Amino acid sequence: MTIFWHRRDLRISDNAGLYHTLLGGGPVLPVFIFDRNILDELPSKKDARVEFIHDSVTELAKAYREYGSDLRVFYGYPLEVWEFLRDSLRPEAVYTNRDYEPYALERDRAVANLLSIREIPFRDYKDHVIFESDEVQKKAGGPYTVYTPYMRTWLRTLDSRLVSFGEEKISYFLKPYPTERYLHHLLPEKGPYPIPTLAEMGFAPSGVEVPPAAEGRDLLTHYDQNRDFPAVAGTTRWGPHLRHGTVSIRERARLARTTNDTLLGELIWRDFYSNILQAFPHVAKGNYRPEYDHIPWINKEEHFRLWCEGKTGVPIVDAGMRQLNATGFMHNRVRMIVASYLTKHLLIDWRLGEKYFADKLLCYELASNNGGWQWAAGGGVDAQPYFRIFNFDSQQRKFDKEYRYVKRWVPEYGTESYPQEPIVPHKFGRDRALRVYKEALAEARS
Repeated sequence: MTIFWHRRDLRISDNAGLYHTLLGGGPVLPVFIFDRNILDELPSKKDARVEFIHDSVTELAKAYREYGSDLRVFYGYPLEVWEFLRDSLRPEAVYTNRDYEPYALERDRAVANLLSIREIPFRDYKDHVIFESDEVQKKAGGPYTVYTPYMRTWLRTLDSRLVSFGEEKISYFLKPYPTERYLHHLLPEKGPYPIPTLAEMGFAPSGVEVPPAAEGRDLLTHYDQNRDFPAVAGTTRWGPHLRHGTVSIRERARLARTTNDTLLGELIWRDFYSNILQAFPHVAKGNYRPEYDHIPWINKEEHFRLWCEGKTGVPIVDAGMRQLNATGFMHNRVRMIVASYLTKHLLIDWRLGEKYFADKLLCYELASNNGGWQWAAGGGVDAQPYFRIFNFDSQQRKFDKEYRYVKRWVPEYGTESYPQEPIVPHKFGRDRALRVYKEALAEARS
């Protein structure tokens, strides 16, 4: 028997690690672990992400049952679960798909060491990204730290190897894994085996629904025209599904490649930030550019609270934060605006904003969230220069001119109940940020 460990790949179709497990013959037992090291740290017990994962795992188990097998689901600490599986089932090998976040790497090393005591191989595969860090490199060697040349090499690499797919040629790197051909190698199970309930894990329904991943041709074709306008339903909502692997990144990249180059570019950004985390793991906790460690953040608690609650007096910032708090989603254009306001106008450490997003975003993944915040604050790779500071009034006029988005999320806007002035006005905040950043960076470089 071999075991396949599902993590960020909650699907059977086009699953790289599952394909390789099944290809080796059977029987194959699929498992999933609700990881207490992660769940115990979540600040809310009504976390919509846990609910979404639970629903997705339940659907995955049903899918396995249709093939005469089942998904064994555990709730606990991975090392303890794997010690039990190792000693009770004595698998010949354990397969999984790679995860690049620091905790996941540490966990996988510990599991691999635990299995090695019984000489059980631990094999992992690329599934969550199109290219890993060592696959897209500079000509002279080493990872890219600027997006545009990375994107060009990414596209060249993508097109460097074409294969047949039906009646067309596609990139070898986008071809799906034909997992379904080998499902007869699954371990026959008489289940269904019980799945821990939300209540048993200490959680409760959140009341927040994760929308399906958009597939409509019209939305995807016009993505580049509509994506910057938060009042328009012009984005894909693919984030949570790519994060937890309920859809395949290869399938979504094929779809983007044939519909909209701008949409494909967003997927390349996703790979780019993942590659940065792989190559420079220190960014998980600090600035890519060490000189930005010298920024003397003000970190005024009252200002941070008002930012979190969407009560800054900046309409588009407040709308974005309230949308995030209510739905677990914030429009990408608005994410940039609220991040700029926090780090530049309020001079609050980007790590506080990053953590708040990590606690709230349905689509949260470390690499992209970290990359976006470091971009806004200036200390990351390919970052927005510190002297470019979003003017929230001009952003409002350009992307929500009629205040449709603002009025949806800030119903008191325009009344006496809404602040007449921002907690930090644009000119004052901009001038202060320019002075503070300039002095700190000059001192760091001297």
